[in-house]
Amino acid sequence: MRILITGGAGFVGSSLATLFKTTYPTAQIICFDNLKRRGSEINLIKFKELGIGFVHGDVRNPRDLEDLTGNFDVLIEGSAEPSVHAGVGGSPNYVIETNLIGTLNCLEFARKRVDRSIFMSTSRVYSLAPLRAIPLLETPTRLVLDTIGPQSVGVTHRGINEEFPTNTARSLYGATKLSSEQIAQEYAHTYNLKIIINRCGVIAGRGQFGKVDQGVFTMWVANHHFGQPLKYIGYNGHGKQVRDLLHPRDLFRLLEKQLEKAAAVSGVVYNVGGGQGASTSLLELTTLAQVATGRQTNISLVKETPAMDVPYYVTDNSKVASDFGWQPEFTVKSIVDDIADWIAANESMLRPIFGGP
Repeated sequence: MRILITGGAGFVGSSLATLFKTTYPTAQIICFDNLKRRGSEINLIKFKELGIGFVHGDVRNPRDLEDLTGNFDVLIEGSAEPSVHAGVGGSPNYVIETNLIGTLNCLEFARKRVDRSIFMSTSRVYSLAPLRAIPLLETPTRLVLDTIGPQSVGVTHRGINEEFPTNTARSLYGATKLSSEQIAQEYAHTYNLKIIINRCGVIAGRGQFGKVDQGVFTMWVANHHFGQPLKYIGYNGHGKQVRDLLHPRDLFRLLEKQLEKAAAVSGVVYNVGGGQGASTSLLELTTLAQVATGRQTNISLVKETPAMDVPYYVTDNSKVASDFGWQPEFTVKSIVDDIADWIAANESMLRPIFGGP
């Protein structure tokens, strides 16, 4: 089996590459990445140890893909500029060229040389205004869903499902991903390309070099460990905004099941996340991070809410659970503990990335 993972040196890509290689030792895994994100180069050491191939290339350049040798059984298209703030206050060129043109280049490569593909999309395809309009109640530690009526399209007691609106502004990042989904579906229809589309929520775990704009939950644990300050940003600075977390191991288990049925569900979109059982507010996460690291840090309050932020997103996994018999197993606590263990074991290597005395 030959597997190509674009964005393969990033957190999700490298995690999946490691899991595929350790689960299927005879498989040939090739990770393709431009190494733009700081910290991604560290994963090359692990690739060498495990016998995972690496190609330094850029999805924006179709020649880089064409120069790859041979055909592949599986493509996991995980390349992306992943920040929801990408292009805000500056040029949108990189996010559009990477997330839209890059995906088109990957789809064209898959049309010619790949049997089955997974496109890693995002929950950020859902429109900002409807997400902000979801009725919520404030509890002592988090925001929760209020009464869900017939007007709440795409919202269930489990969270957000695939019917939620995507027809108004979402972000440049979300727009490029939504456009890529639609092109992927056209390739499935026109060329019989076997491709599944996963709209993932927050993915977190060991090996993530988290920042405020992407990977904030890992950064939250790291800043507790290294004594770096944090901020509750937006919604009056209470830290009660909510997300669900998905561990790469749970994602990997799903991909295994999906690849077995790729032909039957080609072009289908799935919401994929940790769900209600793995949801947390920043306030709740702080307590877990304190316990996992045994340390505290200063957290300041910023009342103003960033333009791209939403108060609540939890994945309704009903559709993907029904089609593949899959449920995430990791809880928020087990994810936080996993991150804390990784940081403690690699403190000297990670200090320059996360900062700290």
